[in-house]
Amino acid sequence: MPHPTPEPTGLEWIEGGHVTTPAGFVAGGAYAGIKTYGDDPRLDIGILGGTGPLSVAGIFTKNAVTGVSVAWDKSVLAERGLVRGLVCNSGNANTVTGDQGERDCARIAALAAARLGCDAREVLVASTGVIGRPLPMEKVERGLSEVALAADGGLRFARAIMTTDTHEKQAAARITAGGHTYTVGGCAKGAGMIHPDMATMFAFITTDAPADPAWLDATLRDVASRSFNMIDVDMDTSTSDTALLLASGLAGGAPLDAAHPAAVAVAAAIEAVARRLARAIARDAEGATCLIEAVVEGAASAEDARLAARTITSSPLIKTMVTGRDPNWGRVMMAAGRSGAHFEAARASVWIGEIQVLREGQPTEADLKAVSRAMAGEDVQLRIHLGAGSEAATAWGCNLTAEYVSINADYTT
Repeated sequence: MPHPTPEPTGLEWIEGGHVTTPAGFVAGGAYAGIKTYGDDPRLDIGILGGTGPLSVAGIFTKNAVTGVSVAWDKSVLAERGLVRGLVCNSGNANTVTGDQGERDCARIAALAAARLGCDAREVLVASTGVIGRPLPMEKVERGLSEVALAADGGLRFARAIMTTDTHEKQAAARITAGGHTYTVGGCAKGAGMIHPDMATMFAFITTDAPADPAWLDATLRDVASRSFNMIDVDMDTSTSDTALLLASGLAGGAPLDAAHPAAVAVAAAIEAVARRLARAIARDAEGATCLIEAVVEGAASAEDARLAARTITSSPLIKTMVTGRDPNWGRVMMAAGRSGAHFEAARASVWIGEIQVLREGQPTEADLKAVSRAMAGEDVQLRIHLGAGSEAATAWGCNLTAEYVSINADYTT
């Protein structure tokens, strides 16, 4: 099956790798009692820190209603390019909580700063969960005191940020370029309220590369356009969610910038980790039984390709088509046609899995039972050639089931 963005040559995936696999990071998680759902071990508060200063870049939800932590983080990033870490909680978004929410956010940062030996304004904050309820600060303070920070604490941190996720999402890889070996790690959370307009999730990526903050920022935005911003579960964009890229610099050498000989390779490794995390979010979507991958080729521009791919993965009719294994491939044409991308329908081609159902605007004599079987696995690929150019993009989504309705009908009860 085609893959518009192949993994970089020489990339080595690290089995069991996580967000603290790169040198210079420690993390941990504990259960404070904020989150009352989920399986054991039920963790809901965590810290990810650096053994020294960390270069940082961040991007955030564009929802007009934003969590207190988003405003805090934006102000921290605006005044400094270096931080010492971040503190996260799940189960409560600290959103629409007024002045008390602002005081609570500052208090959380101060408590985490005491653990990391730094100033509160060197700590980023991320909160996710129910909107409109004040944080239970007594529980938060007790939970933070129980977080044990360690170089192998990435797994506990990854579990602490989960909400309705069924399992942690983490990855790490290394690559050698320009005479140095660099490691990239990461973790993410997200299973519902996923339609990133950067970013409907938590996604934290770490690297031991030394990096200029401006390069980190440009790299994160570029990577997100092909990874986190290319997933969908339910067309909803959250209020609090955040993607951060943190660099410890312990791999040595000159800081990465656009002219650095290793910049392209390290950026590709960061993208590979981000794509793996993004796919994991779509695969673990609330109630889903399969991952849907939409590959768009033959687009007039990269933006058109991304637009069409995202429209396909977010279409409720396509999601239910896959759930029912209904060979109604015309819905792929419908979604691409309404996406706003330039589209030459008379030149378009469509594949369900490996089966071509439309060839340059003409239906094929494909066996519809075989088309149905092509949607029966845990991975379903829908591919379309728009007949308008040479650009391509890939997006990921999931099918829609009755369990999604059940989860979200009872979310707070």
